[in-house]
Amino acid sequence: MTDIHIRTEGHAGRITLNRPKALNALTYDMCLAIEDALWAWRDSNDVQLILIDAIGDKAFCAGGDIAEMYATGTAGDFAFGQRFWRDEYRMNALIAEYPKPVVSFLQGFTMGGGVGVGCHGSHRIVGERSKIAMPECGIGLIPDVGGSYLLAKAPRRLGEYLGLTGARMGPADALLAGFADLFIPETHWEAAKSVLIDSGDPSVLPTFTQSAPDGTLAEQQPQIDQLFAGEALRDVLNALQRDEDDFAASALKALSRNAPLSMACSLEILHRLRQGTPTIRKALELEYRFTHRAMEHGDFLEGIRAAIIDKDRQPKWQHDLDGVPAIDMSRMLQPLRGVRLSFERKERGMKIAFIGLGNMGGPMATNLIKAGHDLTGFDVAGTSVDGATPAASAAEAAKGADVVITMLPNGAILRSVADEVIPAMAPGAVLLDCSTVDVESARAVADQAAAAGLGALDAPVSGGVGGAAAGTLTFMVGGTEEAFAKAKPLFDIMGQKAVHCGAAGSGQAAKICNNMILGVTMIATCEAFALADKLGLAREAMFDVVSTSSGASWSMNTYCPAPGVGPTSPADNDYQPGFAAELMLKDLGLSQEAAEAVDADTPLGKAAHDLYRHFVEDEGGKGRDFSAMLPRFESRSRS
Repeated sequence: MTDIHIRTEGHAGRITLNRPKALNALTYDMCLAIEDALWAWRDSNDVQLILIDAIGDKAFCAGGDIAEMYATGTAGDFAFGQRFWRDEYRMNALIAEYPKPVVSFLQGFTMGGGVGVGCHGSHRIVGERSKIAMPECGIGLIPDVGGSYLLAKAPRRLGEYLGLTGARMGPADALLAGFADLFIPETHWEAAKSVLIDSGDPSVLPTFTQSAPDGTLAEQQPQIDQLFAGEALRDVLNALQRDEDDFAASALKALSRNAPLSMACSLEILHRLRQGTPTIRKALELEYRFTHRAMEHGDFLEGIRAAIIDKDRQPKWQHDLDGVPAIDMSRMLQPLRGVRLSFERKERGMKIAFIGLGNMGGPMATNLIKAGHDLTGFDVAGTSVDGATPAASAAEAAKGADVVITMLPNGAILRSVADEVIPAMAPGAVLLDCSTVDVESARAVADQAAAAGLGALDAPVSGGVGGAAAGTLTFMVGGTEEAFAKAKPLFDIMGQKAVHCGAAGSGQAAKICNNMILGVTMIATCEAFALADKLGLAREAMFDVVSTSSGASWSMNTYCPAPGVGPTSPADNDYQPGFAAELMLKDLGLSQEAAEAVDADTPLGKAAHDLYRHFVEDEGGKGRDFSAMLPRFESRSRS
């Protein structure tokens, strides 16, 4: 990765941030790369210490790269930011609790996410140009990445002052506040690094250490302790407003620029952390309660807009400076339901290839990407999805993949794609076909995959485009137990249920049997509504009776073909397809091919197939929902 250089030199594991033009702002991938490296070196006898530095003179790391958080958040997608923070915090805790020395060289600006990387290690080195700050309240966030832990441990009320104002610390101030350990003139840094690499022993660092230039916090501390001792934000504001000193006026001006909700919550977090002994995990857990909600319920998106996007410096915060209701603060910091910040080692997501990114495949792939999987996509129409790595061919996408997922129109195309991807797949990988195809094609591809040392699953879906987008599909799966177990985590992301139906071909068998029932019952439901109309029976009465009686079915109760009756369905949208009639025709055709192959008598299935064929090919049904059979029957007489 060009944004970060990770390697071993001598006795050191080296991590160098390499985005100097972006002030080494931390991306999500950089966070994951740091975590992976730390775990790889944790039990290595060759690596005695970790050395973290950065390219460029202006900044060690000026914060997190928040552009993508803003883009996804303003689009209503809060999951990316929540995942970024969750995984970043896990990495921050790993640094703070690391069993080997972690030495960081903090030149220039070290702020926000940079503090999380550079200020939790065992030996934090500052130089003449070091400027360290936690300015998050200015963008509608709170001091996070474990920053609240450092602030809570700072002497007396320095934490409140630094967290609420975002004041920058020079080297002496950083040493006083506990954000740094050693001052070494920057002209000596390369020599110090060389000795660390050669010896693997940080005890050599004091030979390079000198006294830091004077700071300002030591002199200001008595006043800070007096002004920032309040229990709540309103108390701090009152103290600052009563004091006529220039320092108080400057601090009040800083607070007036920041998000009131963020400052109130920051103050509360510091006070909670000091109830007992502050720990990095307790701090990160409290921080995540806020940041998990920050885009949807806080001021984060508005803060980024004003500071980074529009740069008008005129944020419209939710609250006035002295008007943050306690209940709003409490909501931001209450425990999260169903969400846990884990500090255990995260197993990396699978490497997935997705072939066929159409109406169904596109949203399925998107859900896998959102869950943290590395996905490469290919579609003959050139379709792509955000977050996927594009490939020039299906074979290129399949190289190195743990699982290759296909969503294709028919069995012939599936066989053709299988011919292309199976030779490119690594032994032990799984070919997961989610298309609806004939049973014989599914079994042929499974045999071909098995001969190449691959797993294979036929897993057609039920739930339509809406289910694909919502991640609520049902998968009917055929194949080995071993392949099913490997793919199960992916089924859990893309759907609400996955049923292992048996050996290869069983998923397709289940799908065509299910959809033969669906096709027959939808025709019967539409016929019954048309008959009720001509008998003078109100559709609402018809629905109320049948949906709670022996005639109840999914076609009636959930997907009612009569508009304005029952739950909302495509009938209420002029029969725009949720499941197109031509797709039902295809599935009924597959059922009849299978019935003929095994000599099964399916007269109703055949009748349904014939009716849908006429509807699609001769009666304008193509492009309409399969429930549009109702207006078709309405317009017809018995003759």
